Amino acid sequence: MENNIILDKSKAFAVRIIKFYQYLCDEKKEFVLSKQLLRSGTSIGANARESKNAQSKADFIHKLSISLKEADETAYWIELLIESGIVQENQVHDLYELNIELIKILTSIIRTSKKGGRIN
Repeated sequence: MENNIILDKSKAFAVRIIKFYQYLCDEKKEFVLSKQLLRSGTSIGANARESKNAQSKADFIHKLSISLKEADETAYWIELLIESGIVQENQVHDLYELNIELIKILTSIIRTSKKGGRIN
């Protein structure tokens, strides 16, 4: 399997999101926000993975743009979990920082691709 930073990091992030979702359901009995978090947090990697088989540069950028939107939505759900008092900030700090890192990587790839840079 080839080494691709966004695919590797987004998949590892999805696994962490799944485990956090399980914690929220089992320990906090929180089912609404956690489900939204699960959907957006795992969708980041799914859309990044789809970009591998993009039919064109525009399709590649489009799929990664969806991934970026999902990452931003994931940040929103994490922020709501903190601000509503369901979890403490220190419980999700690392997860949130990983999400911000994904946003930065995706933004960089999209910008480079739009400027005509290499996409592989």
